[in-house]
Amino acid sequence: MSSEANEFDAAIRAHDETLESRGLEVWVGAEPTFTRRSSESPEWLSEALGESKQHYAACILRRMHRQHPGSLVLRTIGRQYADEDLPRWNLGLYRRRDGRALADSLPVDPMGQVVSCGLELMQAFWQRLISVLNRQGWYGGGFQAGGDMGLRILFRLDGGRPLVDPHQDSRLTRPSLHEHAIPLSGAVDDLATDGQYLIAIGCPAVGTDNIRHPCIELPAFPDVPSFVTFVRLVAEAAAGAGLRQLVWRGFTQPVDNSVAWTTLTPDPAVVEINAAPAVDARQFLAMSRPLYAMAEAEGLSAYRLQYNGNLSDSGGGGQFTLGGPSPAGSPFFLHPQLLPRLIRYLVRHPALSYWFAPAYVGSFSQSPRPDENVRESFSELSVALQQLATTDKPQPEYLWRSLSPFLVDTSGNAHRSELNIEKLWNPYLPARGCLGLVEFRAFRMARDAEAAASIAALLRAVVALLSEADVVPELIDWGSELHDRFALPFYLRQDLDRVLADLESAGLGLGDPITRRLCDDSALLVGQTDFGDCHVEVSQAIEFWPLLGDAASQEGGSSRLVDASTTRLQLSLRAAGDSDSDLDGWQLLAGRYRLPMRHERDEKGSVRVMGLRYRSFVPWIGLHPGIGAQAPVSLTLVPPTGDRVLRISMHEWQPQGAPYDGLPASLEEAGRRRRERFVVEELPFDTLAESAAPPADALSDYCLDLRRT
Repeated sequence: MSSEANEFDAAIRAHDETLESRGLEVWVGAEPTFTRRSSESPEWLSEALGESKQHYAACILRRMHRQHPGSLVLRTIGRQYADEDLPRWNLGLYRRRDGRALADSLPVDPMGQVVSCGLELMQAFWQRLISVLNRQGWYGGGFQAGGDMGLRILFRLDGGRPLVDPHQDSRLTRPSLHEHAIPLSGAVDDLATDGQYLIAIGCPAVGTDNIRHPCIELPAFPDVPSFVTFVRLVAEAAAGAGLRQLVWRGFTQPVDNSVAWTTLTPDPAVVEINAAPAVDARQFLAMSRPLYAMAEAEGLSAYRLQYNGNLSDSGGGGQFTLGGPSPAGSPFFLHPQLLPRLIRYLVRHPALSYWFAPAYVGSFSQSPRPDENVRESFSELSVALQQLATTDKPQPEYLWRSLSPFLVDTSGNAHRSELNIEKLWNPYLPARGCLGLVEFRAFRMARDAEAAASIAALLRAVVALLSEADVVPELIDWGSELHDRFALPFYLRQDLDRVLADLESAGLGLGDPITRRLCDDSALLVGQTDFGDCHVEVSQAIEFWPLLGDAASQEGGSSRLVDASTTRLQLSLRAAGDSDSDLDGWQLLAGRYRLPMRHERDEKGSVRVMGLRYRSFVPWIGLHPGIGAQAPVSLTLVPPTGDRVLRISMHEWQPQGAPYDGLPASLEEAGRRRRERFVVEELPFDTLAESAAPPADALSDYCLDLRRT
């Protein structure tokens, strides 16, 4: 391991020790998403399902299973959207956290291999399982139903005798959970609710390869001990019957702090991995490193390279979830004022909403802030926070009911919110609604395990800070500044520095190795150059793309139609010296318009900053049909004296106007394409056309909008 990696690991360890010394237990999970950046098939560009995605997920899961001997591969159901006929597949690994095997001689998922699945073998397994269940005191009986999963067992856990006559209860011949749509009430096992547990055994075609495999379909067990005991009993019966491979599928199984369950499921353009939560940042890093390595080994990537060399994230986001070892041990319940404080703190610090976010942010994105909702909602949120501030130790459900109406998007979708509290204490979400969890959704996919661990440490430190102190007692209303000032990375970085300073002053500082990772803005750089004593830098800024149509009509899908044709850049000038007066007389023009640069300072000294918006392309479906593409954008740097000016032309494609032949094969090739699109040339002063002040309505406090000129 390199010295840099050692320093980073030491900083993560110091962070954990700080929280441990304060008696704070904050578990952290993540949802990394990986794509095939070399593929242009719909499943790796926009669609959730496709021909190869499940194969790649199975390959990663196979590697994970080898890392954890004695773990169990579980195939449960994933999400289902309104335009989908069946639930999506969901492959998972269920294991004990202490590293011990769930059972001896555990039959394993064949994962696409061709295996024998004769009726005689399955009947022997079925009969032996009935026997071991009864010996356990889980009395049950076997019967047969039609179809590929016709061998059935119904049993109880309480010593009672189940009713096994399918003529008296039609639920006993129910079809596979994987073969019908999820009802509006959710995937609920109504037999298990009655204390009766139904198993189906057979040889169905499983997965996309249509190979028939030995299979057991599971009921919804009530708790981890009963499920773990059941796994041992199945292993015993399978060993007695000579059954070594078995597909385990069915209902989602319970988890607690003794087990870890990681799942892989499809999402538009990516395979999403819902990683089991880690007890601290060290464990999070130790779990993330092999996960990234396994994805890379299978040809999947955490980022995409566009034709023109632009770097983007995987396309699926990278959310984080915080909680505790149990619902009762959640920091959000042990410190009931933590969540209200967190909401106020996030509103106060837009850097936590935008600095780490994917390309699409704002009101109709996957992670809108509370102040990006309608004004009435934000106003009522302040009332709710005031009420909670005067409530002594609000109970979990009261906390959820008070805040859940405001942590939604403009259509009322509780999943699309910067803070998702669907699993905090939601009595209407079956099985998994009351877990004491808060999901942070305003995060793009981290490029590597260290970047992900840095964010995990930052969020844990912020939660630790707010569990002890009320840093922002009032709800701040940024108004138009939110999408004007904080669209520019300069001001987001200043805001992030304030967050880090809060942590430092509270004794929760993250250390230089983590801070360097968090503050890295190299991916934002479009281009830079020097002219005389002036340094010019152009960086990618944030654009808030508008929704096309209404949110309600697009609610059934997994994405929304927006006009992404507007681009925003940050332009900055620095002098060779440290004095702001060193830039006196310099002018920067966008086209022929003089940019009114803002005078600012940061840790490097004086800097002048301004934003620039323009239409980079004309979309097939979009707004403003009368505005054409305004690329390439031309900037001119004019010194106070001299006979030369500097022209910067920023092209969307090759400067000659030709498209690129294919996707860049590497980060180096992508960088070369970006550099060649940033064209710099010195020109005689007399080639400069007459400049003008921009129209007043094209200017905001922090940006010039070329679409209005």
